[in-house]
Amino acid sequence: MLIKRPFLLTALAITALTPLAATLPAIPVAAQSTTADLDRVSRHLKTVTTLTANFTQTDRTNQTVSGKLTWKQPGRIRFQYQKDVPLLIVSDGKALTLIDYEVNQVQRWPIRNSPLGALLDPDRDLAKYGKVVPTDNPNVLSVRVKDPKRPEYGVITLIFTRKASAPGGIELSGWVALDSQNKRTTIRLSNHKYGAAVSNSAFKWKDPRRKGGPRR
Repeated sequence: MLIKRPFLLTALAITALTPLAATLPAIPVAAQSTTADLDRVSRHLKTVTTLTANFTQTDRTNQTVSGKLTWKQPGRIRFQYQKDVPLLIVSDGKALTLIDYEVNQVQRWPIRNSPLGALLDPDRDLAKYGKVVPTDNPNVLSVRVKDPKRPEYGVITLIFTRKASAPGGIELSGWVALDSQNKRTTIRLSNHKYGAAVSNSAFKWKDPRRKGGPRR
């Protein structure tokens, strides 16, 4: 499968709502309790211990790839792409790493430098960096997260669906990431499974730059 490298390289390292929630007309902010919603999101992120889900990743040209997400708090996540996409994105709790096995390249960013810090950094204060984005669907909650002092970190809009059986009563449906060059990526999640045992070894990876490819 032919994949545009810039699309994947910026997909997760990167304010208006995009296709994931574009069908949701806005209503007055007063109709929502901003503080209560931010608290609900914070509780959800702190309550989730592990999550596995299927994901699809779409860029602004509608190019789509898929894979499996594995998430373990605090700070660990793995995006395992479909077999014909030779990329892996992993966070070990400290840094987000993109491994490109086609060109034997590795790139790393501190979690705090990525919009995904909103999910992975337990010390991230949503009340400071997050803003509720109004929708007219009472079952959909959107929160836009950005650091106004660090625009180069990009913006992420988290989309949640209210679900009583999910941790904190909401479920992460996906997100829209926008980098500093206005490159947009949409992630959609499905088939969520919470609380399964996940070993820390799931967040190790083979280094293609070294002979024998030792795991990191």
